[in-house]
Parts: sequence; structure tokens; C-alpha cells
Amino acid sequence: MEHIVTVQDAVTTFADFMEPTNAELDAIEREMPVILADVDLLDAHIVTLGRTPTEVDDRRIRRARRRALAARVALLNHAAGANQSVGAA
Repeated sequence: MEHIVTVQDAVTTFADFMEPTNAELDAIEREMPVILADVDLLDAHIVTLGRTPTEVDDRRIRRARRRALAARVALLNHAAGANQSVGAA
């Protein structure tokens, strides 16, 4: 009879190099406003899935869409400003 052996140690063991770097964590932190705005937009859409959207629902979706776009623009402007300051040095 052969014994079946699991490979759980190989799957669940993480080495130090597999952790996110400080640069990756900083990038996530910079993108967090965009992520949260997208979550709000999804929430606004999810509320209307089971029913016909009301005028209040439409306003909530429009507001959430504007916030998501504004967050993306702010992120792009921040990135463009960072690239210009690096190039100017």
C-alpha cells in the first residue's frame, strides 16, 4: 500500500522574497483612493441589480462615477508630477 503525502508545506511556506516590497506597498497606498472609489461605484450598481433604479439610485451612481474618475485623474496628475520632477533634476 502506498501512502499519499500532502505537499502542504511547499504550498503554504513563503520565503522572505515573496513578501511585497516597500515600493509595492507604497504603490498600493497611492492607488487606494482609486480602489475605494471603484468599490463605492460597484456598491452603487449592486444596489440596483434587483430592482429598477430610482432617481436617487441614478444620482448615487453618477456621484460615485464622478468620484472614481476624479480619483483616477488625481492619481495620473500625481504620477505626471512625479515624472516631471524626476526629469527636471
